[in-house]
Amino acid sequence: MTPRALIVVTHLLGSGHLVRATHLARALGTAGFETMLVSGGAAPRSVPDGSFTFAQLPPIKVEGVDFRNLLDPEGRPVSQDYRALRRKMLFDLTAQHRPDVVVTEHFPFGRRQLADEFLGLIGVATAANLRALVLSSVRDVLVTPRADRIREAEDRIAAHFDAVLVHGDRAFLPLERSWPVAPELARKLRYTGYLTGPEECATPLEPGEIVVSGGGSAAGLPLFELAIATATRMGNRRRWRILGGQGIGAAEFAELERKAPAHVRVERARPDFPGLLAGCALSISQAGYNTVLDLVRAGRPAIVVPFDAGNETEQTVRAEAMERAGLARCLRLSGPDSLTSIGLEEAVTDMLVAGATPPLTIDRAGAETSVAIIAKLLAERA
Repeated sequence: MTPRALIVVTHLLGSGHLVRATHLARALGTAGFETMLVSGGAAPRSVPDGSFTFAQLPPIKVEGVDFRNLLDPEGRPVSQDYRALRRKMLFDLTAQHRPDVVVTEHFPFGRRQLADEFLGLIGVATAANLRALVLSSVRDVLVTPRADRIREAEDRIAAHFDAVLVHGDRAFLPLERSWPVAPELARKLRYTGYLTGPEECATPLEPGEIVVSGGGSAAGLPLFELAIATATRMGNRRRWRILGGQGIGAAEFAELERKAPAHVRVERARPDFPGLLAGCALSISQAGYNTVLDLVRAGRPAIVVPFDAGNETEQTVRAEAMERAGLARCLRLSGPDSLTSIGLEEAVTDMLVAGATPPLTIDRAGAETSVAIIAKLLAERA
């Protein structure tokens, strides 16, 4: 009998959670699982493709880093009726699919404001299939909350989850760097390696540029503004390219274009980003999960400036690990040594002189290993 897998994700700020969940869905589908991916965040511009089905719940989002207040697509606070509609659709999809494997992306380590959805779907799945395997899927770095919320998450892991898939390389960046791992939790952790899509040979594009990127959300705006100021200071000795995500509004994007000098090109993020990295003289970026994997693959000189607004620590932990490994230079936008255009100019000059970084070996076989782990857990349950 063909095993059935259900992956549920709600991304609120950028698209990283959805990208990871899509990679996992594609890997399971390719391995022969009848897979459904359900997304509750902003609807993607194009439906993810692969050997799986995709379902979109009524979408929700947040403003900035205010994760407490959920909004509908028009920016209004989400009503109880809207929440009930999401739950009904999710529970109906779960009952119809009758999964053998349920994967919740990020929950219960985060998304606690959606606990009624995630815990409810687990209840529906196990009622429809008593032997359903329940897994949590998390990235390499978590945001550490208050002690009571750590206990809450670990209690939910103990009560409802069979294992936790950690999509990272323990030798490079163990989960303990960002989350206190108690012995009970440690027994359920399964490191998969970093989770990527199918790797294609990136053809270098526009060689010699300085490429500045900031993920899919508007969180990169401060970095882009600083990059434009720095490029203006440095003059036209080198071409710069700034890639703004779709989360940046039209007015903010137009303002970046207006401020940019002639040797700085401002454009929307591109699907051939790996090719731009492969040929660039230097990458300046944030330190999101998928960006780091692209940097490792490209092996080009890199400066990482982690997003650290509000209480966000995820990218800082990862960026510091990159610097320790010699993969990139880490600079900060906030704090006592906050970055200025003068400081960025000095860093850019130094990195261009230093040249390419030495190759770094980290485990990027997350797709294949995740499938193998899930298959083994299913076999042990049979």
